[in-house]
Amino acid sequence: MSVVTWRRCAVAMCFLAGALAGQAVQAEPGALSSKERLGKSLFEDAELSSKRNQACVLCHAPDAGFSSPQSDVNAAGAVIEGSIPGRFGNSKPPSAAYAAQSPVLYHAHEEDGGVLFTGGTFWNGRASGNRLGRPVADQARSPFLDPNEMALPDSACVVQRVCKPASTGHYPVKLTDVWGEDICKIDLPPDLDRRCADPAAKITLEKETREKVELAFDKIALAIAAYEASAEVNPFSSKFDLVLAGKAEFNPQEAKGLELFMDKALCANCHLLDAGPAGGPPLLTDFTYDNLGVPANPENPFYANSASNPQGRAWVEQGLKTYLETDPLYRATAASQLGKVKVPTLRNVDKRPSPDFVKAFMHNGYFKTLKGVVNFYNTRDTKPRCKAPGLGEAEALAQNCWPGPEVSENLNKDEMGDLKLTEAEEDAVVAFMKTLSDGYRPPSQ
Repeated sequence: MSVVTWRRCAVAMCFLAGALAGQAVQAEPGALSSKERLGKSLFEDAELSSKRNQACVLCHAPDAGFSSPQSDVNAAGAVIEGSIPGRFGNSKPPSAAYAAQSPVLYHAHEEDGGVLFTGGTFWNGRASGNRLGRPVADQARSPFLDPNEMALPDSACVVQRVCKPASTGHYPVKLTDVWGEDICKIDLPPDLDRRCADPAAKITLEKETREKVELAFDKIALAIAAYEASAEVNPFSSKFDLVLAGKAEFNPQEAKGLELFMDKALCANCHLLDAGPAGGPPLLTDFTYDNLGVPANPENPFYANSASNPQGRAWVEQGLKTYLETDPLYRATAASQLGKVKVPTLRNVDKRPSPDFVKAFMHNGYFKTLKGVVNFYNTRDTKPRCKAPGLGEAEALAQNCWPGPEVSENLNKDEMGDLKLTEAEEDAVVAFMKTLSDGYRPPSQ
């Protein structure tokens, strides 16, 4: 299929031409609203962590596609160290870009009687959106209080640091500018700042004070969500977008890769190429959950994080099951979701600040190359199991084998495993995925 034929066909079948027009224009920072500017300041503020050393942007950097900017970390365990030295979470940072359109977590029964969950954020869906109506807003609350991330002991600590003049002096837009002076009129304990320095501190507040703190904390999260939904974080400025807008053309390998992506490689079954929820360009995800049989990352530092992980190397990522077990509405379906993790957008999947920068792929960062990812999709069920335990991607590729899956239950056996792609076809799919990085500038004519 030619590029022109594909573009005409895709627009006719899946997209609204009017919705695509002009989408490939990089947003300027000045275009941010007041709420978005506040959210950006909060997103970049390292003061909002236990040791005043970690901001959201440390794990979600623009030049790495709003994912991890630490090449050496990506090359190994792929999990970024938290505010407290020696503390690590259990998974690599997902991209914050293009996540804001994820719906509130819900389920629908498939024709075969199974249950398909859509929406929510985090790899395991635990930010469902049920609190604030937006999963990215629910998600924004969590890292501040996670002992393995920003590690503040209480939401009151976040609110105080955002509201007090010493913290807000460098915010071009303050919380009170967006939600009024009353949002910060909270009678907090005079020794709160000292107590917030202790990640294990227990902060007890009067009921009315607690309600005011939670309201302000919710507004902080909503401001961050507004920034994450902004055109600065979701610019739709990749080569793919310019091709859709008729302002660029794929080279032959990229065009072949797109054809394979839509057909033989089955990628578009989950990384959708139809219009996004708001009718705009495709988001390259269906916001569902899947177990692809990814091997455990042998270098994951969470295995040694005994304070949070008493299981050690026996720990496995249980995926969506972890959250569903806590929700009475969905608890009965939890077992069917064991090992299933969020299907990420492929936008910016290869975006990196320099050619030698290492990116990590999949929820645990096992893969370090897109070529390895595509080869795994293609050959998971045809290559032999590796005999040596704990092999990384490079060793597995060299030995022409794959380690067993981290979770064997609920494997996707319909859309991967034996795709019969040639090596040239694998390379073409990789070439197409590289066109999904924002900030593309066509060569001068």
